[in-house]
Amino acid sequence: MDVVLPCLDEAEALPWVLARMPDGFRALVVDNASTDDSARVAADLGARVVPAPVRGFGAACHAGLLAATAEMVCVMDADASLDPADLPRLVAALADLGAAGAPALVLGRRRPVGRGAWPPHARLGNAVLARSLNRRAGTRLRDLGPMRAARRADLLALRLADRRFGYPLEMVLRAARAGWRVAELDVPYRPRTGTSKVTGTVGGTVRAVRDMRRVLAEAAS
Repeated sequence: MDVVLPCLDEAEALPWVLARMPDGFRALVVDNASTDDSARVAADLGARVVPAPVRGFGAACHAGLLAATAEMVCVMDADASLDPADLPRLVAALADLGAAGAPALVLGRRRPVGRGAWPPHARLGNAVLARSLNRRAGTRLRDLGPMRAARRADLLALRLADRRFGYPLEMVLRAARAGWRVAELDVPYRPRTGTSKVTGTVGGTVRAVRDMRRVLAEAAS
């Protein structure tokens, strides 16, 4: 099982994340032009480091997906807000949901644990986007969760085009329109380690919402 970890300046968080990677799960730390020691830390801890020199969340995810070799892959943030120990539950749900080879996607629905885990502005932006997605795709999701599991070949077949923060929404939108089975499982969501680039700042949330709205607009055109 390969775990794609998009990484931008997460040297402080990586030791905790990689130490909690379950047996049988291989970490692919996708270094998205970090300016700290993320790549060195990851390599020293035994993770495979995948370079993604052009910055962008979608660019990092796509690079990790291309580098993966396992049949099933997971994607999750590398900032210690999510616990890799929860990954086996998503993979088990994926195996049940995608029985007989049917394409499927399982998302971790965030349940905040600890003060400041999910700032109000980020939670509001996520809720608005989830409602818009549900109207467009016929899904019934409550979170565009950053922890996910799917079959690698199925994800590549979606031909996801966004290379910025619209990537997670585009994945769900295209999967739903292609008739995939999509489900959510609750996962704990903790305050991240280090400085936030997205949900912890209003500016980061605005950028993410803008990118995702663009994906929705392009899908409707």
